[in-house]
Amino acid sequence: MKALVYTDVKTLTYRDEPMPVPAEGQALVKIMASGICGSDMHAFLGHDKIRRPPPLIMGHEAAGTVVGGAQDGRRVTINPLVGCGACSACDAGRENICPERKLMSIPPAAGAFAEYAIISEENLVTVPDDVPFEHAALAEPLACGWHAVRLGDAVLDTDIKDARCLVIGGGAIGVGSALALKAFGATDITVTEPNTLRRDALADIDGFTAVEAADGLYDLVIDAVGYAVTRADATAFVRPGGVIAHIGLGEAEGGLDVRRMTLQEITFIGTYTYTPKDFKETAQAIFDGRFGSLDWITKRPLGVGQQAFDDIRGGVVAAPKIILIPDHKE
Repeated sequence: MKALVYTDVKTLTYRDEPMPVPAEGQALVKIMASGICGSDMHAFLGHDKIRRPPPLIMGHEAAGTVVGGAQDGRRVTINPLVGCGACSACDAGRENICPERKLMSIPPAAGAFAEYAIISEENLVTVPDDVPFEHAALAEPLACGWHAVRLGDAVLDTDIKDARCLVIGGGAIGVGSALALKAFGATDITVTEPNTLRRDALADIDGFTAVEAADGLYDLVIDAVGYAVTRADATAFVRPGGVIAHIGLGEAEGGLDVRRMTLQEITFIGTYTYTPKDFKETAQAIFDGRFGSLDWITKRPLGVGQQAFDDIRGGVVAAPKIILIPDHKE
C-alpha cells in the first residue's frame, strides 16, 4: 500500500509500505479521508521525537470502509484512542486519561496517512451513506471541543444559552469548540484568530464571530492553542466566577494569573481529547447536521502531503483543516 511516512524532521516520504494485518478483535480499514492534526505538525517539526520517532505513519483523524470479515463494506469513522480496559479510569468511561492509553499513530501503532490502517473493532462508529468521509473524519478533532464544552458547561454558574463564550484560536480545535458551543445552545460565541488569512475564512462559518482580539469579559473561555500568551489572555478575559477550559498543548509553562484565578474563584479545567461517549455523541451530531455544513475544510491528495504540511507551517492555509485523500489505485 502507499503511505505518507514521516522519515526525518520536516520530511515526509510518500512510499510503499507493508499492508497492515489485523489481529483478533481488530478491523482493517480502507482509509478514505484523514485530517492533519496539530500534533502531527508538532511531530513533523521534530518536537515529539520520544513519542513519535521516525520512520512513522502519522495521522489519527480518519474515516473509511472496513475490508474483510463480517463487517466488510461498513462505512466508519475511527476513534483512535484505545484504553487498557482494566483500570479505574476505563471503568469510569474515561479512557482518555487511562495511564496505559494508546493512540493510533504513536508507536507501536501506525497511523492513518495511508491507504489502509488497523484499529480495534470497538473503536469504530458507523457512518451513514449520505455523510461524506471527509466530514466523518472530523469526528476526532470535533470531539475534543465537544468534550471541553461538556466539562465547562457542567460547572458554569449560568445557563450556557445565556453565557458569553470566547474561544482562543481559529484552527480546527477552536472552530470545533465554537460549533460545539453552538450545538450545546450557546448563542454569544467569539473566536479570536490573529492570522488574517484564516480569520477571513472563518467569517463564512455560521454560528460565531471571528475577531483579531477579544473585548470585555466572558463566562466561559476555551483555550484551543495552549501557549503562555493564550493562557494569559484566558485569565485576563474570563469574568470573576467564570470558567477556563484548556485544550491546547502548545507549550507547558507560563501565562496563568493564579492570583487572579484564586481571588476571583475562576475555575480552570484541563481537557484532554474525549471519552468514547463524547466521540459517539460528536459523530452523531455531525450526522444530524448540528455542526453545520462543515464546508470549511480543504482536501489534498495524500501523495502531496509534504506540501500540505509545508503550507500549514508557512501560515498560508486559510482553511482550519486539511483532509488528505488516498488515491487507492489498485
